[in-house]
Amino acid sequence: MTPEDVRAALMTDDPREKCLATRALHAADSSALAEAGGEPVAVPVPGRPVRPALVHPSKLARRGLGSAAGRAALIHAIAHIEFNAINLGLDAAYRYRGMPPAYYADWLSMAADESRHFEMLNNRLADFGHAYGDFDAHNGLWEMAVKTAHDPMVRMALVPRVLEARGLDVTPGMIERLTRAGDTATVAIFEQILEEEVPHVEIGSRWFRYLAEPRGLDPDRTFFALLDEYMNGGPPGPYNIPARREADFSEDELDELDARDRAR
Repeated sequence: MTPEDVRAALMTDDPREKCLATRALHAADSSALAEAGGEPVAVPVPGRPVRPALVHPSKLARRGLGSAAGRAALIHAIAHIEFNAINLGLDAAYRYRGMPPAYYADWLSMAADESRHFEMLNNRLADFGHAYGDFDAHNGLWEMAVKTAHDPMVRMALVPRVLEARGLDVTPGMIERLTRAGDTATVAIFEQILEEEVPHVEIGSRWFRYLAEPRGLDPDRTFFALLDEYMNGGPPGPYNIPARREADFSEDELDELDARDRAR
């Protein structure tokens, strides 16, 4: 496997083909990717279908989960996150050079998981008479990829440890609401995704510390400094403390998150 193989999957527009290509990469030997050294490589906008239309988050419709239309809109929103997460995983494996072989194996594994999540959600959308692209979406995940493109340490801090970790925080509430609505099929999918996202966040924790410590940086302090610099202090609580702990957030980090949330 070469970096160009990863780039080809990253630039694939069709969701089905992207999912198949991503899982093929995960099944292949990725050790040669570690041999491509150098600075981060510029990446154009990754491949995505013409639809969904991308709009500002404030323009997205808010719908209750008591209706089938509302549940379909939620499933579509999470499918969009998972589709973007495929691109983020492939981008991390292609853009950043000179990392250990385990880094590339981790990120291709993560991208393969996200491809399965996307397909599960898209199949569930079909049960509602919809498909990916039928609802508007936003581009926030890729915008953060652009902001962190210059430095893998910043990427590891802010994408898996903030954006993906946010999924750990909010998914239990969505599961509860879907359970009240009697949508056991979607609940089962969300529960599987929640379980599998914990190790994705842990991948971010591990490689963030790997990159911070040789620079003489304290990872905990650096994480919050980056939250302040890029994300106005980070998202508010409540936080899924058990899941974040399992994803290797330190006790000092969890205490600081709690303190910041109380001070808001």
